[in-house]
Amino acid sequence: MKKIFGICGVFLLVTIFVGTTCWGLDEIVEKKPFFLMEFLLVSGEKISPVNIGYETYGTLAPSKDNVILICHYYSGNSHAAGKYSPGDKAPGYWDAIIGPGKPLDTDKYFIVSSDTLCNMNPKNPLVITTGPASLNPKTGKPYGMSFPLVTIRDFINLQYKLLTYLGVKKLVAVTGASMGGIQSFEWAVAYPDFVERVIPIIATPKRHAWLVGWLKLWGDPIKLDPKWNNGDYYGGEAPTDGMTYSLMLITLSAFWSPWADGSFGSKWADPSMDPYASMDNQFLVEAALYKRGLGRVKTADANSMLYLNKACTLFDIGHGFDSYEAALKTIKAKVLMIGVDTDVLFTDLAVKQDVEELKKAGVDAELFMIKSPLGHIGGVVHIGQASDAIKAFLAE
Repeated sequence: MKKIFGICGVFLLVTIFVGTTCWGLDEIVEKKPFFLMEFLLVSGEKISPVNIGYETYGTLAPSKDNVILICHYYSGNSHAAGKYSPGDKAPGYWDAIIGPGKPLDTDKYFIVSSDTLCNMNPKNPLVITTGPASLNPKTGKPYGMSFPLVTIRDFINLQYKLLTYLGVKKLVAVTGASMGGIQSFEWAVAYPDFVERVIPIIATPKRHAWLVGWLKLWGDPIKLDPKWNNGDYYGGEAPTDGMTYSLMLITLSAFWSPWADGSFGSKWADPSMDPYASMDNQFLVEAALYKRGLGRVKTADANSMLYLNKACTLFDIGHGFDSYEAALKTIKAKVLMIGVDTDVLFTDLAVKQDVEELKKAGVDAELFMIKSPLGHIGGVVHIGQASDAIKAFLAE
């Protein structure tokens, strides 16, 4: 467990470190900007201008139809594979399944991975995004909470414009983990004739109250921090305490009890400071959660986190249709859902129920369950378990 946790830096909802024993894409990749003078949101409001970043791996076929799109998770970005420079300590988060001969085979497919609107980490120089931390050209100041409400549909509509810009004619598949997985489902109903397959990983196609509850817990610490100031903190002190606590909650809910027991057990944070002796003395797991949360704050933006929370809370492919079942019946793509048996956020029960509902609606859907002691994060760390299933699915 500790070995898995300590080798390479990777983010899935939280700052964690996971190991990979083989690299899929042994090459230098480039983050590229995609710019629009204006972008119309589902709400009818417009953002002007808009910037997001993207990366590509492999070669676009002359027919421009060998494309796989990767949508990133809540705290991630488009860096899914390869390295930006030879000195980088770790490759992209899904490098283990992207590259020659890997499930997402760069000898066969042209893979596109994009940043979203309101990326949680706008202070990361390798993230290109437009969101509440961006300057509003009308005021010359950051948007803050005046930034328009965005949805998962807005994320994929912007991705569609990126793909159109690249000349893509259709998608072999859309995939992604967690928030990337729900974007995959959104693609299936929004562009049914453009997408042949979707591979949602650790995600479900509709809003489950259980996840909405977690999102509420993730966001509220920010709002309870006086420094948040209703989102008007740019130029002053950011709500670091609230963000740190939010990221601690995100970290814990993204894992499962064997991770905590195996990594920390009942060890004291400081061998000389007995937790039984003082209210302030902590166990190692308490200190580790705080340290990781505080470290993650350096690149994060509180308002952006709240916007992502809201987008995930609103997600349900049935929105805009007469019913959820009606939305399911519009899906033409084949679906491979990949869950994790110990996932606390998208539970195995929810995943299994949803795949059965897809089948009842006539969708060609199948399920693969990863067995992992790491909970939600197992969808990235142990994605190798699904390699054969993904290869077979893409070959159908």
